[in-house]
Amino acid sequence: MSELVTGEAVALELRPAKLPSRGLAVLLDLAAAVTVYILVTLGLVAATASLDEAARTAVSIATFVLVLVGGPILVETLTHGRSLGKLACGLRVVRDDGGPIRFRHALVRGLLGVIEILMTFGVVACVASLVSARGRRLGDVFAGTLVVRERIPAAGQGAFVPPPPPWLAGRFSGLDLSAVPDGLWLAVRQYLTRMRQLDPQVGWSMAERLASDVAGRTGAPVPPGVPPAMYLAAVLQERQTREAQRTFGGGGSPAAPAPTGAGGPVLSPPAVPPAPVPPPVPPVGPASSSEAAGGGASAERPATGFAPPA
Repeated sequence: MSELVTGEAVALELRPAKLPSRGLAVLLDLAAAVTVYILVTLGLVAATASLDEAARTAVSIATFVLVLVGGPILVETLTHGRSLGKLACGLRVVRDDGGPIRFRHALVRGLLGVIEILMTFGVVACVASLVSARGRRLGDVFAGTLVVRERIPAAGQGAFVPPPPPWLAGRFSGLDLSAVPDGLWLAVRQYLTRMRQLDPQVGWSMAERLASDVAGRTGAPVPPGVPPAMYLAAVLQERQTREAQRTFGGGGSPAAPAPTGAGGPVLSPPAVPPAPVPPPVPPVGPASSSEAAGGGASAERPATGFAPPA
C-alpha cells in the first residue's frame, strides 16, 4: 500500500486514494448533482412557462452552472473536502501539507473538473491520475490538493503528534507564521510523528535543522534553553490553533494547549542540572563564660613557657 514520503524519508500517515475509489466517489457525486439538477429544472420549467425562449435558455444555463459547477465547489468548501461520494467511499480532499482545503482550492478543482470530468467524460482525469505518482488529476495539481483515504488502519502511537509541554503554551502566539511554506510544515509534522522511531543523534540533528528553518522564516530565533523538538511542537500547535480558528470561526485563545489525545505522551521538559549547594557553615554563637574567662586570663598572662613555682 503506497504512502506519501517527505524529503526526510518520513512516512505520511494519510495515504493517497486509488483511482477506482475516486471514480466511484465521482459517480456518486455526479448522480447526486444530476438528481438535484433535474428537480430544480422541473421546478423552473413550471415557474418560467410564461417567459420567452431566450429567457428560458438563460435560466437553464444558469441552473446548469450553479448546480453542476457551483454545487460541488460549495459542498467541498463547507465540508472541508468531503463531498457525498467521498464521504461514502471514505475519502477526503486535503492540501499538500495535509491541512483542510479552502474556497480557492475547491474553486480551482471545480473549474478544472468541468473540463476533466464533464466535457471529456472523465477521460482526462483518468489519464492524469494514472500518470501522476500520487494519483492526482489536473485540478489537484493546480490547486495544490490531494485526495486521501481516511478509513485506514490505526497506525498506533507512531501517527500521534505529541503536544508541547504546558510551560510552552502560548509562548509563540505572537510569531508571524505566514512566511513558512506548506512543505516545511509537512516536514515538521512528520518529524514529530516519527521522532521516537529515529536514531537519537539523527533525530536531534533533524530537529535542529527544522527549527533553524522555521526560525529563519518567522524572523525570531529559537529561545535559549528550549529543545528544538519542543520548539517545533509548540510552533506547530500554534499554527494548528490559528488554522482551526480561521476554518471554524472559533474565538478561543490560541494559547490553550492541545489535548494529548489517545493517552499520548507530552514532550518532557529538558533536564535542568540542580544548582550547587554551598557547604554548611557552623553557626557562630556567643562564647561561654569559662571560655571568656580563660580567654581573658590568657590575654593578661602571655604564654612565655615559664612555670611559676608552687
